Amino acid sequence: MIDNSRFLFDKQIKQERNVSLISGSDEVGRGAMAGPIVVASVILKEDYFNPEIKDSKKIVEKKREALYDEIIQNCISYDIKVYDSKIVDQLNPKATSVLGMKESIKSLSIKPELCLIDGEKVELEGYETLKLIKGDNLSQSIAAASIIAKVFRDNIMKNYDITYTGYNFAKHKGYCTFDHIKRVEELGVLDIHRVTYSPIAKLKEK
Repeated sequence: MIDNSRFLFDKQIKQERNVSLISGSDEVGRGAMAGPIVVASVILKEDYFNPEIKDSKKIVEKKREALYDEIIQNCISYDIKVYDSKIVDQLNPKATSVLGMKESIKSLSIKPELCLIDGEKVELEGYETLKLIKGDNLSQSIAAASIIAKVFRDNIMKNYDITYTGYNFAKHKGYCTFDHIKRVEELGVLDIHRVTYSPIAKLKEK
């Protein structure tokens, strides 16, 4: 059975708010202890529908990468913002995510009439925003943004895997796995690690 619930959700929101242009925004990497937070915003073509577009964490990697290309081809505007570990340490993960939502929305080449935001209350002058808890499960637009952000960040971490041999960034993507912590214990803390995160802070103390 085809799941069109996220497409229909966006359609219903448009009807209820009497708008035609909505954007979706989501972030990836907030819980990682290495690498950037990546935020994406996207405005999909009005009639574009793909039932496979859902929360990026629920899609296998090869499918995500194919959907990334398809989404780029079927949107009227998108933007990606990247915030490195130093910015995350300076602002904190939540504030970095909110900043990314604001900056990516403002950078869209077409101004949306309504901005759907995953999990964050974002106030942006001149824009109407709507916070949606678990929005990547509800809205096709937010789900598309989550895929864009996830694939873009994963590619950054794969490049780090080449640069920093032995840390296995291509696999754990910088998240706080046992394998990642063990490798940092053996090889040391890098500039791309977030020093305000507890596991890294404890290792730096040692």
